[in-house]
Amino acid sequence: MPELAVLIVDDEPAVARALDRLLGSRGFSTRVVSTPAAAIAAVSEETFGAVISDMNFSPTRTDGDEGEGLFLALRELDPELPVVLMTAWASLEKAVALVRVGAADYVEKPWNPDKLVPMLTNLLELRRTRLENRRLVGEREREHDELSARFDLRGVVYRAPAMHRAVSLAAQVARSDAPILVSGENGSGKEVIAEIIQRNSTVRTGPFVKVNAGALPSELLEAELFGAEAGAFTGAQKAREGRFEAADGGTLFLDEVGNLSAHGQSALLRVLQTGEFERLGSNKTRKVKVRLISATNINLSASIKSGTFREDLYYRLNVIEIRLPPLRARVDDITPLALHFLKLHGGGRPLRLDDAAVSALNAWSWPGNVRELQNRAQRAAIVCARDVISVEDLGLDGITSSPASSEEPALELDAGEGLRIERALARHAGVVAHAAAELGLSRQALYRRMRRFGLEMERRVRSDEPSAERDSRTKTP
Repeated sequence: MPELAVLIVDDEPAVARALDRLLGSRGFSTRVVSTPAAAIAAVSEETFGAVISDMNFSPTRTDGDEGEGLFLALRELDPELPVVLMTAWASLEKAVALVRVGAADYVEKPWNPDKLVPMLTNLLELRRTRLENRRLVGEREREHDELSARFDLRGVVYRAPAMHRAVSLAAQVARSDAPILVSGENGSGKEVIAEIIQRNSTVRTGPFVKVNAGALPSELLEAELFGAEAGAFTGAQKAREGRFEAADGGTLFLDEVGNLSAHGQSALLRVLQTGEFERLGSNKTRKVKVRLISATNINLSASIKSGTFREDLYYRLNVIEIRLPPLRARVDDITPLALHFLKLHGGGRPLRLDDAAVSALNAWSWPGNVRELQNRAQRAAIVCARDVISVEDLGLDGITSSPASSEEPALELDAGEGLRIERALARHAGVVAHAAAELGLSRQALYRRMRRFGLEMERRVRSDEPSAERDSRTKTP
């Protein structure tokens, strides 16, 4: 990313020159203009790291209205551009009011370099991080658009790179005949991946049959999959076809395949090897051609070791595996998904999330994954009396995190995120609460990310602090 300059806006040449020399001597790149119009033109043409602006530009004005007008115009052009206001005592009250509505900070004239320089350093670092995040989001949106132009993605909503890889793999392997295993926690979106595969397959015009093996009693599972003749078991008064027959010439999605009984596993293995099976109570061999997509929320490798799942069946099912990350490992997806579900269940209302709701959503570890998020969004759309969704509407009031599962899988780590966290902690001398506020996270969410990236908390204490304050700041937050 090119170096970001600080735009200095002041009509007094001596003041602008002094600021320019100060910042230049500290390694900042600067640009100086003398009028609000010139500042607006500069920001329209160039991306700046920050603006430091006077509050008055006419010799007879001391009310700060000109500075307010410039700030509002700059915010219209670039809402995330940090603006630091320079003020004398006469316009101090207005500067403070502008900070409350979005200005980055203010400094009084004559400024203190020891305050101004660290302030601008932190603002430029945060600005660089936000611009980089915006660039990454833009890249992900372009990748999503390019993929959706080539494949039917069933309207799936995501931004996280790990989810993009999973969706891309599903689309790319859809046209093969190979069995596909989709693994992931309950509610993580395995059925959506199966739908993407089916809609982009060579048998997309054939039947698409879904069966949840985990919801069927073991004594009924084989009849459900392979069918049964009349009298094959108590209550079987007439012959019925199974799901394999129903899916002939199309796709069968077998969910929770890890719950198949030993006999069901043997029968499934035979179908995968030969395409042949018999209905319960029949000696007649039937043959079908079915594209099989299976899914599981359990670790099949561990089940093989424990003797509850056949290794030869596993390798038949797992020709291609698509692993879905849990929602807690896809933090970038949480807000877009929540807004998508609010639109889906909002009945046409323009629902949006307030800042506290976004923080609460990001802090929760989502044991129920996307399904739980949809349920909470649906609840919020029903109970919200306004168009702004609050923490209470989501049912997350008083909740900042949920206990992590002892069997939580290792997450795919984003080195860029780790670096941003490390820098935020460094800027705030290891104070987790302050770093979390800058990053838009709860303390619990930041602690979880620190553990994932192996970041240790090191509290640095300023030498000019009173001893009592130093003692309190070195305690664990």
